[in-house]
Amino acid sequence: MKPSIPDYILSLKPYVPGKPLEELEREYGIDNAIKLASNENPLGPSPRAANVIREAVGKLNRYPDGGGYELIQCIAEKFNIDPNTIVLGNGSDDIIALLSTALLRAGDEVILPQPSFLFYEISVQSAGAIPVWVPLKAHTIDLDGVIQKVTQHTRIVFLNIPHNPTGSIVSKTDFEQFMAAIPPEIVVVIDEAYIEFVRDPNCVHSFDYLNTGRLVVGMRTFSKAYGLAGLRIGYGVMPSVISDPLNRVRQPFNVNSLAQVAAVAALSDDDFLKKSVDLVHEELDFMYASLSQRGIEYIPSQANFLLIRVHQNADEIFNRLLKQGIIVRSMTSYGYPAYIRVNAGLHEENVRFLEALDDVL
Repeated sequence: MKPSIPDYILSLKPYVPGKPLEELEREYGIDNAIKLASNENPLGPSPRAANVIREAVGKLNRYPDGGGYELIQCIAEKFNIDPNTIVLGNGSDDIIALLSTALLRAGDEVILPQPSFLFYEISVQSAGAIPVWVPLKAHTIDLDGVIQKVTQHTRIVFLNIPHNPTGSIVSKTDFEQFMAAIPPEIVVVIDEAYIEFVRDPNCVHSFDYLNTGRLVVGMRTFSKAYGLAGLRIGYGVMPSVISDPLNRVRQPFNVNSLAQVAAVAALSDDDFLKKSVDLVHEELDFMYASLSQRGIEYIPSQANFLLIRVHQNADEIFNRLLKQGIIVRSMTSYGYPAYIRVNAGLHEENVRFLEALDDVL
């Protein structure tokens, strides 16, 4: 006997993460491989976070704080927001899943930029809802195109700002015009996983819309700028009419105790955050100049990564780079078959990548 599984579940395409360093070294017999595929922090975790984790290990026999009180208070104080608007998640992926579970029913529609983070689609389809795609326009989210796709069945719009994988942003002016044009009952989710790296002062920020009466949700993560990707800790900030149902459906202990204490420490580690952001900016500028000297096209980015046009099959370039011990991300599955995505690493890693790119091209 087989269980009865809905077609919308069976049709899901599993999310494929970037290849781990250990797997590459095992498969190819390579030492000192470098990974520039998953937009991770090349400096490692916040030192303050690492220290408090060591201290907290002795308490692992106890369940974590199911309400995440201390972390929520720290986030609220850091950004001057109401603690009741904050929902913690096992990574911001968890917030995406909670939004889909709490807000969507079968047949509802959710508008997504195409391409964008693949887990949006997985989460939406898991709820029996329908993803509605809006292609990018000049590598940027097409807000006019989103407006045209709105119907009576639209429940949520996901916008990742900066956009992944292009690194583009949406300006405050364009966002406000967009909000004025869509029905107020639609929930607009702004995924700000890379917001700390943004250099353009005109970029929209979700927190600015918390007290406007509109259903705007901001999602942030400790995985990138704070270097805690392995702990899976993120959060959403939203009106209480949304945070309340999310807290009703989330797992009782969805954020582990080490993640909570590490995130509290990381929030106070301003020196490490600045060092991380400065490194990304310096190394992206170095990559831009180096690629321009080589006549290689790229898309400037407001995140910690960039798209590079290789004018060849991106999967083939990906595999050739693997053999040189370098992991990047082929953008074929994102609809960019001639592009690879590379995050800014340490300077010596970026130099090594560029030299390898010369070889494989």
